Amino acid sequence: MQTASTVLMVEPIAFGYNAQTAQNNYFQVEQKDADIQTKALEEFNSFVDKLKSKGINVITVKDTLDPHTPDSIFPNNWVSFHSDGKVVLYPMFAPNRRVERRSDILEIIKDNGFEITEIDDLSHFEDQDRFLEGTGSMIFDHEHKIAYGSVSLRLDEELFRQFCQKFGFKPVVFHSYQNAGDQRLPIYHTNVMMCVADKFVVICLDCIDDELEREKVQEVIKSTGKEIIEISEDQLQQFAGNMLQVQNEAGDKFLVMSESAYKSLTPAQIQNIEKYCEIIYSDLNTIETNGGGSARCMLAEVFLPKNI
Repeated sequence: MQTASTVLMVEPIAFGYNAQTAQNNYFQVEQKDADIQTKALEEFNSFVDKLKSKGINVITVKDTLDPHTPDSIFPNNWVSFHSDGKVVLYPMFAPNRRVERRSDILEIIKDNGFEITEIDDLSHFEDQDRFLEGTGSMIFDHEHKIAYGSVSLRLDEELFRQFCQKFGFKPVVFHSYQNAGDQRLPIYHTNVMMCVADKFVVICLDCIDDELEREKVQEVIKSTGKEIIEISEDQLQQFAGNMLQVQNEAGDKFLVMSESAYKSLTPAQIQNIEKYCEIIYSDLNTIETNGGGSARCMLAEVFLPKNI
């Protein structure tokens, strides 16, 4: 199944600009003159309410003040929950993000009726300065067992290929770039330029500078029968690539994104998406600006089997 009906979200308690991640996340801009935490919490709560209003099951967990984890609002980077009962814990680039991994969150997931049969902890690769940041760095086509990955400091190509071999995914490896000042630099996470839904893919092909890699990615997508909905690099800067398709308990599907992403889309793009599913969008401006991540980054899908 491509879409989950349950998502994990972590409520911020000390959200703010993270200088450690800003080293290679060129979306981040530090705001110094506002109450960042208060605004981020308001955006978080409004986002949760919108998801719940559509019947999507949201498990919310509060962050902790100690240790200080300014990016804990983005849990999909350190953990993924799979339909066979496995949980994977990932190696993280920023030292202050590594402490986001919390065993009590896994217990809360189990308390919500989900079964965890195995925990695969890859965090030891941090000792080798090799990183693979979950569904930030990898985009899964679950139905076709394909994983798309853009190589960066946060996606080690060898680790990615090892993961795909172990979990039965076909790896599609490429390189994507964005304009940062007068430089063309690697995009830090694949999920800011690509979203795979059940019947379509939203992608910024212009970010894949190598023509052969770009053609290969298009060929793989087309082989799955999914429609390609292209976005521009300007739209990517508004987080139009950072989307996630989810469903409610009734099976109704939704594409989730931020308000800035939605407003950047053309009427034709919106119409194209709405052929397949309803759009949910929410104002995440403070979170996007300081955190450099958006709606998809805030959602960790829970595909785990339910306890009978």
